[in-house]
Amino acid sequence: MTSTAKPLTETHTIGPGNKLWAVRVNDADKRRFLASSPICPALSRYRIAHLGVQDAAHPYRIVRMNQSGTFFLACFGGEGRVLADGRWQRVPAGTGCLLLPHMLNAFHAVEGHRWQFCWIRFQESAPHQPFFSASSPRVARFDARPLREAILGLHYESIGGASPEAVHHWIELVHDYVERFARPWQTDERLSQVWEEVAAHLPDAWTVERLATLAHVSAEHLRRLCQRHLGRSPMHQVTFLRMKRAAQLLAETNFKIEHIAAEVGYQNPFVFSTAFKKWTGWRPSDYPGRRGRKSGA
Repeated sequence: MTSTAKPLTETHTIGPGNKLWAVRVNDADKRRFLASSPICPALSRYRIAHLGVQDAAHPYRIVRMNQSGTFFLACFGGEGRVLADGRWQRVPAGTGCLLLPHMLNAFHAVEGHRWQFCWIRFQESAPHQPFFSASSPRVARFDARPLREAILGLHYESIGGASPEAVHHWIELVHDYVERFARPWQTDERLSQVWEEVAAHLPDAWTVERLATLAHVSAEHLRRLCQRHLGRSPMHQVTFLRMKRAAQLLAETNFKIEHIAAEVGYQNPFVFSTAFKKWTGWRPSDYPGRRGRKSGA
């Protein structure tokens, strides 16, 4: 699962020479790395818990075994590694990465390289629709430089008097830049509707040909589009949506694992458990909140 084949555990290793410019929505989060960050209540409008710009080096390493909110990371210098789609992936300059809640999420700096990136940690709120949709990528191309400048502008205002107009301006820009990553299909509604259709019918026997027919493109063209905008193949995207839904059901319901497997398109619970462990780092039976909970139909 890890780049060193060792089991992952909850980790927050900063490393030497770390530089951080962060802003938080309030003082509820008592973690040391945020303790000196300015507070900006206006972040709550877009359900942002905290955000920042980081300059890190090995052995900088973060592991969240059950991250409660969506985390967006975008690199503008150097190179790091992020655990996404069940494997460690390179995150060099010009790359963005989306880490979903209720899953094992991890990232680290590469030895011999500094890693410059910006990040946004979203709050999850049940009454609201999630900011990221079924068609959002996990790892894809993204120019992080404008986002970096918007976060640094917000940080400057938050420590220097905080003009409400300027704060609003910077937060709006942050939201706009991240939304561009989250909505890669916004110029073509047909493609967005394909993934919404898959998410609504996960048990179906999906194939590349069926997906391409829904999108009104050839199978090869769909493969190219998915690789460019999502960083994965069409069928890899189907698996991603299935694992995302399974994690939600495991976290929020008492359904038996066999029932959840069938809900997301796996008739064989063993095959489902193997896939889920690869993608999330957890066996379904050990998923946070499952242990000690009485299962029901």
